[in-house]
Amino acid sequence: MQINRLFEIIYLLLNKKFMTANELAEHFEVSVRTIYRDIDTLSLAGIPIYALQGKGGGISLLEHYVLDKSVLSEREQNEILYALQSMTVTQVPEADKVLAKLSSLFNKSRTNWIEVDFSPWGSDDKGYSQFTQIKDAILSHRIIEFNYFGSSGEKTARRVEPMKLIFKTNAWYLQAFCQTRNELRMFKIVRMADVQKTEETFTPMIPEPLPGGGQLQETQKWIELCFNISADGAYRVYDEFEEKEITKNTDGSFTIMTTLPESDWLIRYILSFGSEAEVKSPQHIRDMLQLELSKIAMRYKI
Repeated sequence: MQINRLFEIIYLLLNKKFMTANELAEHFEVSVRTIYRDIDTLSLAGIPIYALQGKGGGISLLEHYVLDKSVLSEREQNEILYALQSMTVTQVPEADKVLAKLSSLFNKSRTNWIEVDFSPWGSDDKGYSQFTQIKDAILSHRIIEFNYFGSSGEKTARRVEPMKLIFKTNAWYLQAFCQTRNELRMFKIVRMADVQKTEETFTPMIPEPLPGGGQLQETQKWIELCFNISADGAYRVYDEFEEKEITKNTDGSFTIMTTLPESDWLIRYILSFGSEAEVKSPQHIRDMLQLELSKIAMRYKI
């Protein structure tokens, strides 16, 4: 996001000639200290920007300065535009605005090389507003408060230091330090309600990589799973598993050897294949599936 803000600062100063650090900080919803770091970055990059201290002071560019596109190669111009366009798929309005300005500056038409639908974000204004609040809280280091619905349906009030948004397995998650539980946690965004960005700030920590190559809960147990999927289920095999985990059998079926989290989700996931999947091992997962199927049979009085 910093390159987005740096270009925006230049354009603001080109248009307004003169702005205070407080005005820029308020515009970008960052600290004054962050703005001064940005000014230092631009100065080191050769942009003739300067700050005047005291009453009537502020930040400005040298008079008659024009952003010279000739300092960037054709490839560099394209990389900047492509990078900004990849940001617009997450519906960050600032990125789209800067993209339009730079496209005009570079005399280039916008190449729509990427499009992603991150539903339910684009499904209604409420979802988009929540996404924006969380994004802004991460960038401005603001504590957020919300109600969270656990896997059992229990609702609890949470107060967290948001660190990073993560998109994995068709769902958005928030990695955050939960002050309520006093530990690092992962929150599924669709289970968050009444999100409020507070005025309280926090000192950000470096987000830790997800354990287990993508594990979303630190206490989650992972197991080796072997199951068969019939030829009729082939349409899901290469969508959901890596090639190294798949063995195609002579009858057209597939044997899958993979590692998955042991949880109620796993049982529901396997059942989503219907009669097209059969678990071979471990035995206790087969037993859990049989128990769940018997409950389903009783519900439908089979």
